[in-house]
Amino acid sequence: MSMRRVWVTGAILAGATAIWAGGIAASSPIPLHQWLAHPHDSWLLAQGKNPNVVQLTLPPLKPLSAVAQLGRKLFFDPRLSGSGKLSCASCHNPGHAFAPANDLSVQLGGDDMRRAGVRTVPSLAYLYRQQNFSIGPDNPANESADLQHLAILGAHAPRAQKTVLDVQTAAANMVPKGGLFWDGRVNTLQQQAAGPLFNPLEMGAGSPDTIVAKLEHAPYAHDFVQLFGPRVFDDPALAVSESLFAISRFQIEDPGFRPFTSKYDAWLRGHARFTPAELRGYLAFNDVHKGNCAACHLDQVTRDGLPPLFTDMQFEALGVPRNPALPANHNPGNFDLGLCGPYRTDLKAQTQYCGMFLTPTLRNVATRHVFFHNGVYHTLSQVLDFYAFRDTRPHKIYPVDSGGRVEKYNDIPLKQRSNVDVSDPPLNRKLGETPAMNMQGMRDIIAFLQTLNDGYSPVKR
Repeated sequence: MSMRRVWVTGAILAGATAIWAGGIAASSPIPLHQWLAHPHDSWLLAQGKNPNVVQLTLPPLKPLSAVAQLGRKLFFDPRLSGSGKLSCASCHNPGHAFAPANDLSVQLGGDDMRRAGVRTVPSLAYLYRQQNFSIGPDNPANESADLQHLAILGAHAPRAQKTVLDVQTAAANMVPKGGLFWDGRVNTLQQQAAGPLFNPLEMGAGSPDTIVAKLEHAPYAHDFVQLFGPRVFDDPALAVSESLFAISRFQIEDPGFRPFTSKYDAWLRGHARFTPAELRGYLAFNDVHKGNCAACHLDQVTRDGLPPLFTDMQFEALGVPRNPALPANHNPGNFDLGLCGPYRTDLKAQTQYCGMFLTPTLRNVATRHVFFHNGVYHTLSQVLDFYAFRDTRPHKIYPVDSGGRVEKYNDIPLKQRSNVDVSDPPLNRKLGETPAMNMQGMRDIIAFLQTLNDGYSPVKR
């Protein structure tokens, strides 16, 4: 068959498909130009199907190692806390995607279980691929370079706008990324587990000596001896280190921390269909003129088939409003500035990072009850209102003083408010402009976000 005949035949089929699908095309959220350019794919997408089915590369399912089994026992043991009532699982509930099961902005802990934390507790799910903290693109040179030097370079480097149209260019920006906690101050799950254990506002376990005295009398003390030797409790620092290592192995090995059982995962593999609302939300999520959400919350499968984690692991200063409900904020001079303090200290002098916090995964986000680092919002509707109205209708987001002036970005000191992102859509709109998302669009995005909840069971036909 000649090339001209192939082209003509293809054109006829494309035209016929477009005409045949005309009724759906006219009423679908898929732009007409996409129908004309990709009629077959558009036809499938309009039915809620994934036109580009993929084979996901998922972590292998293996029995837990003996160390991970010990870690599971430690993860659920409240006796290690100062109060004897708080375990890792108390704040990282497996039934709530390893996040809190309540709607408190910050969790309560300490010896009397009445001391309030300072930040929202993030989920422990899907951290198995979290990168080490670095500044700039993900490569060995940046990860091993001096952070102060990289920060200086980054302060003067040009920054590409983050859009769903070109996520690769934005990934090369000289900006902070990776690490654990909201400020990325540690790189390993073992280090992360130590934070709540010793924090007097959280588990408040006390000294290593205090912890080891409890471990020696725990039902699983024999496991320690079998795994680490008969003298493991002679050195309290070593025994605690082995405990934290075991907890980290539990988080890495147990598939419950990265199940990839959402409807979106099933849709990627061709095992589920989106509803009309979910499809509209997916398209808005990926539309630079609407949500532009996928610019930071990457939703595409990697080149080697790894399912998306819905985060680019970069840091952003979004300027979310101050949460007056936090006890720490009763002091008007108190500011949580993320990368430049108060809990991370090595970048304190790099004031260009003040107000920046890690972009979290959106997996299971619809199961959460609090959002952002300070827990200022409790519904996804409030979150999307923030993105739509932060700059276009700021009086809807921030308090207004007695003179009628909107106190914009009121949780960041005045001299650092220039760090707030005003260049990446939809945060680049101006006062009085039409918001990027209307109410229906925001409801549709929420419908799509609900497809990221784990536990989906495909309907058998």
